[in-house]
Parts: sequence; structure tokens; C-alpha cells
Amino acid sequence: MLNEAAINGFRANLRGELLRPGDDGYDGARMIHNAMIDRRPALIAHCTGTADVIACVHFAREHNLLVSVRGGGHSIAGKAVCDGGLMVDLSRMKGIRVDSARRRVRAQPGLTLGEFDRETQAFGLATTMGVVSKTGIAGLTLGGGLGWLMRKHGLACDNLLSADIVLADGQLLTATATQNEDLFWGLRGGGGNFGVVTSLEYRLHPVGPVLGGGVFYPAEKTREVLRFYRDYATSSPDELSTQVATITLPDVGRMVGVAGCYCGTMAEGEKLLKPLRTFGPPAVDLFAPIPYVQLQSMLDPFFPPRTACLHEGKLPEPSQRHSHRYFRRVRDRPVTLHLGGPRTSGWRALPRTADGDGFRTSLLSLQFFHLVKLGGSGRLGEEHSLESGFLGCDASVHGGRLLRQLPRG
Repeated sequence: MLNEAAINGFRANLRGELLRPGDDGYDGARMIHNAMIDRRPALIAHCTGTADVIACVHFAREHNLLVSVRGGGHSIAGKAVCDGGLMVDLSRMKGIRVDSARRRVRAQPGLTLGEFDRETQAFGLATTMGVVSKTGIAGLTLGGGLGWLMRKHGLACDNLLSADIVLADGQLLTATATQNEDLFWGLRGGGGNFGVVTSLEYRLHPVGPVLGGGVFYPAEKTREVLRFYRDYATSSPDELSTQVATITLPDVGRMVGVAGCYCGTMAEGEKLLKPLRTFGPPAVDLFAPIPYVQLQSMLDPFFPPRTACLHEGKLPEPSQRHSHRYFRRVRDRPVTLHLGGPRTSGWRALPRTADGDGFRTSLLSLQFFHLVKLGGSGRLGEEHSLESGFLGCDASVHGGRLLRQLPRG
């Protein structure tokens, strides 16, 4: 048990706010994107800088506390929140500085993708950084980091140049390709528990308006769409990143869609996308020249906050038979499947030993989610559609063959 004197001393050593159960703001601070996660830390520290993080690590070691770290709070597995321990909340650490001349950016871990992209796009620059704007940059990068620019420019972790990290003993280190190299390898997709990252430096690339959007087909055309997609996507140039998913569109119904981003010239993009936009033909065509920041929020409605994600999994290199089997099983169920586009030079060029990302050699990958909107009681067993109307859900249905079930609390 923590005594009052220890807690008060810890609070006095922080510049940020320290919350305990019953305090105003405590319940809001422990909530994350996945509504299935309902954990109650003994303490929540809203860090404002590296000194606060170091103080948290020292306090946790001294009192043998379980530690969790929150960046953007978008972790499906709920790793941002612990029960009975110390939650180190970095969400208020949102500093960012763009060096447009050197095409570099230094960013703190509380930033979301949308906040990061807004600053870099002011200079016409960007780097690979996920596909949902509310995702935190730190967790995404440390897990590898897929994104619309990955075929051309690699994963988020490929563009990470350095990271400042507080280790378990409270020591602050900088990890780069030439300084603390083993630690740098681990941070780039190698897992977790290396420490608390307080700053990240990325390589940036010129990115202007892109040709982005998607085409949608009735669900009964899933087999034909998958056959076409596999050949089309694997023969596409690195400037085009795509993914195919089963979704529900409002006032339309269950569909299979192919979303994409072309980051080259518009004229080349129009020619390249013509086969995709004329195949079928699609029932809905939403491809258009759009700002990159708009593309980055395009999928936000499909992942609304406080949605319960019951299952999530990934299957590398699925065969056409396997892909169609998964899509067919969940065609009328509340599971969203994503068949990721081909991984070419941007992703696959690095050797397997270059970082900790074990999926680098996959040509295609299959990812799936089971999303439901919890009812007023916050419990499963009540049937509700997602408030956005994009995914009709029955909380009692567990569709598809799932590789991994996530914890429920």
C-alpha cells in the first residue's frame, strides 16, 4: 500500500498533474479508444516533460509499482492502462519542431497522427504515419508503423532517426543507428518494455496533394474483387498503397471496398487507377485529388472512439483461397477485414535483421477487427450499431476465424 506521505512527495516532485481514484478527471484519463478496457490505475501522472517521466520511473521502482505508458491511447490491446499501478500519461507532451531544410522533425510522444501531419504538411512534408488520425505517433512507430506512404518511403520505424528514452533505472539515453545501436534496433518494431520514449526524430519526405479515396462493390462480388485486387496490387508501383476491406456504408449496405493512395503525379495516378475504377464497375467511386491530411482522416469514421474491439489479428502472406475464405465467413457479420497491399521497396528493402519488424518479408497481410458499440451499461450482450452507422454490429456475434482474442478488462 502507498502511504499518503509518499504520494504527496511524488506529487510535489511533478510539474504535471497527479490523479487518484475519485479525483476529478480520473475516470476520463483512464479511458482509452477500446471500450473493452476498463482498468483502474492507483495513480495517473500527466507528464509535461522528460523530468516528470524520470520521476515516475524512480517512484515506480521505489514502490514496486506496475507501470503502463499512454501516448495516444489507441492501443487495441489496452497496454496504455494498468490495474493498481502507475499510469504514465504522455498525452500532454505535444511539442514538435520541423526542420524543413534538413527534412527532419523532432516530436514528443503525446502527439496524434493528425497533429503531427498538420505541422509537417505546413512545409509540404510528411512521413509514413498510420491511417487513422487519432492514433498516437509513439505507439505506432514503436510497433513498426504501417501507413499510406509505406511502399514508397518505408514504415514509420524505418523513418525513425533517433529516440530519447528513459530506462527502467531512470537513466535517459539517446538511441540512433550509431549510438546505443541494439536499443535502437529494439525500438523499431522489436516489442516493448525497453523504457519510456520521450522524444522521436523522423526523416521527412516531400508529399503534396495525393490521389486518394476508394471504390466499393456489393458484398456478393467479393470473390471477383479479391482475384482482381491481388493481381492489380502486386503489380502496382511503389507510389500506390492500397488495402481491401469489408465494410457497411450508410444507406448502401455491406460492401467490399478498395481504398488507396497514390503519392506521385496526378496524371500518372489517373492512368494507374483506371483499371481499378473501371473494374466491375464499382457501385461507388470516391477517388479524387485530396490534401494528404484529409487522406489521413479518411478512415476515422470506421474506428470511432470508445468502440469495443473484441478481437484483432494479423495473418502474413495469405493465399487467395485463405483471403476469400475469411472474407466470405464475415461478409454479413460485424468484422472488418483488411487485406493489406503489397510490400515492395519501401518496406521490403531492409534485411530482416535491420529492425524488429517480423512481417517485413510478407507480400500481403490480412488484418481483422471485431468492433461493437457498447450499450448504456457498458457491457456486452446488448445489440447496438456503431453510432457512425458504418458498421452494423451484434455484440453477441464473433465472426470469422480469429488468431488472437484480446483481454476483456
